[in-house]
Amino acid sequence: MIGDCLKVTSYFGERQHHQGRLLSDALLDAFEDYDLATSILLRATGGFGLHHHLRTDQTLTMSEDPSLMAIAADSRSQVEAVLPRLLELQGRGMVTLERARLIRDDRPIEEFPEELHEATKLTIYVGRHERIGRQPAYLALCDVLHRRGIAGASVLIGVDGTSHGARERASFFSANRDVPTMVLAVGDGHRIRRVLPELHTIVDRPITTVERVRVCKRDGHLLARPHELPETTPGGLGLWQKLTIYTSEHHRSGGEPIHRGIIRQLRATRARGVTSLRGIWGFHGDHAPHGDRLFQLGRRVPVVTVVVDTPAGIAHSFDVVDALTTEHGLVTSEMVPAMQYLTPDGDRGGLILADHDY
Repeated sequence: MIGDCLKVTSYFGERQHHQGRLLSDALLDAFEDYDLATSILLRATGGFGLHHHLRTDQTLTMSEDPSLMAIAADSRSQVEAVLPRLLELQGRGMVTLERARLIRDDRPIEEFPEELHEATKLTIYVGRHERIGRQPAYLALCDVLHRRGIAGASVLIGVDGTSHGARERASFFSANRDVPTMVLAVGDGHRIRRVLPELHTIVDRPITTVERVRVCKRDGHLLARPHELPETTPGGLGLWQKLTIYTSEHHRSGGEPIHRGIIRQLRATRARGVTSLRGIWGFHGDHAPHGDRLFQLGRRVPVVTVVVDTPAGIAHSFDVVDALTTEHGLVTSEMVPAMQYLTPDGDRGGLILADHDY
């Protein structure tokens, strides 16, 4: 386990370019050039950014310029080395840095630090068509996680990425076996710790990250509000927070899917940004793993909605999310120690990691 690991996430539009090239291609080239352990490019189904321009798969706007998320993780030194190039390429959008612990196939799994014992987010990166026995790896992993009592898991399909430093991108005429797929799970830290050796036994060359989270809601039950964080540290560095809402496409509030209600209401309250990602498989609570089936595409698939804002903004956004998840969903919160908005009018925030004990 690499304890001093960072996860960098870039939020931008699919049509963004850098010197005549698609920004997404340029970013993934950079991740490969710097030999990052893992990265994945995800296409969102809806959301908005700092300027509140709505992107949704309900209109032609989404097909013209959907939101993208590029996520990469490796040791702190590797991620910090690529940051200058990433910022030079991106130009506009949002970039966040988060602390994590990285587990690779060739590293021993050590005892979790104390801060991971309460609740933990586990992310497993596998190939799209990688198999365990006779079934896709992501199905087998969800089955194991569900049997071991993990609170929930969602499977997100990448359209590009790197694995162990090598570029893997989707192609129409390719089997796309190694294009990264992300299995995103949340559960009790002790349960996550116990299931990790089993997961690393059944997966070929796995790459896994673990991060600290707080579980705020589960199946409509309020467990805790997000941590009350200061806006800045004593040294003057800004602190940010993230809400992640795990729902299903068929879960509704007020007659519309929960994730669309979140986007609509938070945009009206001028939140800084929301991104929704549609998965293909997953489970929450006691519900059995489910997802895409023939003739049911999009009806019971998981949706992951991410909100990043100041602590005050997250407190307000949580009130909105709380009202929309009275019966369904899993809601978590995390501290984001560094965030930078990139705009033509000047950048805001920064990517110097803030320290805060909570």
